[in-house]
Amino acid sequence: MSGALAIFRRELLGLWVTPLAWVMLVVFLLIQGLSFYSIVVHVSGMTSASIDSGPVQAYFGQSIFLLVSLLLVCPALTMRVFAEERKSGTIEALLTAPVTPAGVVLGKYLATLATYLAMWAPTLLYILILRNTGQIDWRVVGSSYLGVISVGAGYLAVGTLMSAMTQSQLTAFVLTMLVIFGLFILGIGEYVFDAGMLRDLSAHVSVLSQMDEMAKGVVDLRRLVFDGSLVVFPLFVTVRVVDSWRWG
Repeated sequence: MSGALAIFRRELLGLWVTPLAWVMLVVFLLIQGLSFYSIVVHVSGMTSASIDSGPVQAYFGQSIFLLVSLLLVCPALTMRVFAEERKSGTIEALLTAPVTPAGVVLGKYLATLATYLAMWAPTLLYILILRNTGQIDWRVVGSSYLGVISVGAGYLAVGTLMSAMTQSQLTAFVLTMLVIFGLFILGIGEYVFDAGMLRDLSAHVSVLSQMDEMAKGVVDLRRLVFDGSLVVFPLFVTVRVVDSWRWG
């Protein structure tokens, strides 16, 4: 992992000195703000609501805008990670530096993850606003953000791998979207397939079910193991790809 911290700093600086991260941050917060506002207005107009249908639960577990954000933000954050350096030729200088392939991959990945977390941080203000109007179940808040972080971490790892497999940022963006969308479609199978192995598999990988459960304070360790696998496996393959460039 030698040199990972230096790569992390370099990549993080590269993200935030360009308009990309700032534009994504503004657009992301506008979308999330509108989504949260519409949910609060809808919930406040309900004459009766169950314990599982509050604004926090609806925002994290039932909002389509959250899923659309993941589908767009994660590919956009990772599309340039390796593709841009390979196209510009700067990857050769990086590979000759005293840093291991694992350090390169880990440093770049952690920079995108840190940026992803920074984009979500302002949404904590929504919880503080709700706190002034009633009681907040902090267990639900914690599990909801855990879901957002674990799902996003897996998608960012997929995007990192896709960026390493092409020299085109657009191609990396599209490939990452296709993989994420494929996982999303597979998850919908839990509502389509009859009871059996396929339905169980679909339910296990379903981001809809995962976020719905976590938005109710339910943390299933099996889902966290899946999210962890979705981080480890793509990053492992990415390290192999980067290592092959040294000898290619």
